[in-house]
Amino acid sequence: MAPHPPRIGTAGWAIPREVAGAFPREGTGLERYAARFGALELNSTFYRSHKPATYARWRESTAEDFRFAVKLSKAITHGARLVGCEAQIAAFVEEVRAGLAGKLGPILVQLPPSLAFDPAVAASFFAALRRRWSGAVVCEPRHVSWFEPRADALLVEHQVARVAADPARHPDAARPGGWGGLAYWRLHGSPRMYYSSYDEAWLCDLADAVQAQTVETWVIFDNTTSGAAAANALSLQAAVARAGTCARSHPA
Repeated sequence: MAPHPPRIGTAGWAIPREVAGAFPREGTGLERYAARFGALELNSTFYRSHKPATYARWRESTAEDFRFAVKLSKAITHGARLVGCEAQIAAFVEEVRAGLAGKLGPILVQLPPSLAFDPAVAASFFAALRRRWSGAVVCEPRHVSWFEPRADALLVEHQVARVAADPARHPDAARPGGWGGLAYWRLHGSPRMYYSSYDEAWLCDLADAVQAQTVETWVIFDNTTSGAAAANALSLQAAVARAGTCARSHPA
């Protein structure tokens, strides 16, 4: 068993009308979300900085054991493409660490689909990130060259977990990889990314995979455009809580 119950949540904290009854009626959107889920992924950090007061409000809206994953700035991953960005890394880490304090979870490094694995560039980048941040790091590469053994070995060296993503651009992309000290799923919806919902049988299979983990485990639903993410996260939460009876309840 994992040392902590899996952290299940969504990208952002939208609560669609269809599942609103599963959340408290009172409070801010984040307060209501955090009453049901123990984690979320902040994608807004990919696009812009936030004021200290904003982070403080988010911290104060959540329980002590709540955690935020934060997506690394696109200026680093997509603008600089991981090259010559040590000052930007330092500024980003300082902002999110000061802002979220003990509630800061993994830093997510999502790479552009066109960014192929370059050993020298990747080693320099992750070394620079590790000089500033010793906590959890997860990477979602989207070019097939990142699913070769040498790329996996580099991620292991820098203690970077590779995201298990759906849809998967490569067979290995569907499973957690890289450093084995953390398992992190990012589920974008398939066949239509950001829209499609996952059915109960698929979620049962995922629940089995999550329950098999012996390390800290995150599952983030990013199929938010259609509002499916919150419903899928609630269903997965229930499937995991059934502790092994999911497959019997929902046969394939």
